[in-house]
Amino acid sequence: MKSLARLHLLLGLLGVAALPGRQPNIILIYVDNLGHGDLGCTGSKRHRTPHVDRLAQEGSRFTSFYVASGVCTPSRAALMTGCYPRRVGLHVSATGGAVLQPVAARGLHPDEVTLAEVLKSAGYATACIGKWHLGDQPAFLPTRQGFDAFYGIPYSDDMTRDKRPDAWPELPLMRGEKVIEAPADRDTLVQRCTQEALHFIQAQQASPFFLYLPHTMPGSTPHPFSSAAFRGKSANGSYGDAVEELDWSTGEILNTLDRLGIAQHTLIIWTSDNGAPRRSPPQGSNAPYRGWGYDTSEGAMRMPCLMRWPGVIPAGQVNDALCTTLDLLPTLAALAGATLPEREIDGHDIRPILRGETADRSPWDEKGFCFYRMGQMQAVRAGDWKLYLPLTHALQDLRGRSGPVPLALYDVRHDPGEQHEVSAQHPAIVERLTRLAQQTAERIGNEDHPGPGQRPAGHVENPAPLLP
Repeated sequence: MKSLARLHLLLGLLGVAALPGRQPNIILIYVDNLGHGDLGCTGSKRHRTPHVDRLAQEGSRFTSFYVASGVCTPSRAALMTGCYPRRVGLHVSATGGAVLQPVAARGLHPDEVTLAEVLKSAGYATACIGKWHLGDQPAFLPTRQGFDAFYGIPYSDDMTRDKRPDAWPELPLMRGEKVIEAPADRDTLVQRCTQEALHFIQAQQASPFFLYLPHTMPGSTPHPFSSAAFRGKSANGSYGDAVEELDWSTGEILNTLDRLGIAQHTLIIWTSDNGAPRRSPPQGSNAPYRGWGYDTSEGAMRMPCLMRWPGVIPAGQVNDALCTTLDLLPTLAALAGATLPEREIDGHDIRPILRGETADRSPWDEKGFCFYRMGQMQAVRAGDWKLYLPLTHALQDLRGRSGPVPLALYDVRHDPGEQHEVSAQHPAIVERLTRLAQQTAERIGNEDHPGPGQRPAGHVENPAPLLP
């Protein structure tokens, strides 16, 4: 193993691409509530993000990359399983909410096969460092879902005792399955999670590893947290400070890969779990897309996505093929030589898109990618087109309020800001996308009508707070 590591170091110094046939290291950075327009490489003038921008320069930027939900828990469930959240029962909490709250009886079912379990079966060392939010009871923690190590928080940083003093514990920081700090110092979470990530990379450098780094910032609070080194330094208040600290974290990881000589054989994926939510005054930016986090708009679910793997992913390319977080599990499994789960998943192997063999065609163009808000399907995209379905009682916010919305069709490839509604001019496209949406609804359900492809979420009796 040491000789192999020395060989990778030499290859990295010489600028040689990845060794053919060897499994790539995989680093998946998944930040929290950051909008598409919050990075320099996507147009931000208020945030300095040179390290993330470096990923765009040395890798590819995917401009039609979607998460499977505009809100946290279902978005992460899809990422981990390759399934629509509704398929795995995490489109809604046990209490009817959009995300899992502390001391939740529900979580990701232990029978679901996660991305970590798939890669672990192929010999990968695995770590989850950051925010989990797929269940805070022991049966649902990352260490029971394929991760060798966990360091971080089990749910969102805004779910603390000051909001629900009668029910919620202090925000716990965990190592493995033990609470090591409560309340967690949220100002230093990005800094400490970064250090944990660097230690993991250092320890696992000689063999394939999967680092899942779901950062806790910018987060859900009106005033995001950052360490003293970044506080008050950006041109966009506390939100900008948090974004720039996330960029620093990315730079630390890139520098470590360079120092160890393993950058050439490491695939880095950098994206966000959903778009920036509406604030007054605005903090995050989802430009050029319309809408805010937590719904099914482009702004909520069309994310910035950078991927770098020298010699495999083209450098400096902008790729507009439709792809999603659902695709990461089957794609990374193929790259690792791992076997896919026997149970049905929804994602596709998109290796040709990653390699730049196609920049505008996708498996989703034939099947249609559907946009759910909690249990309600609200839109579908295939190819250039996104159809907002006509709904008499569309779920319009996280508190369940509803109202009617009309059918609307947009060419979101050439009109990303959705300025021109064109359903009257394209009835055949409306008919086709409506049919694709119906086919998905028939498999995994819609609103109060379950589908045969749905599976239950995990459930425990008598959930208890996580305490030191």
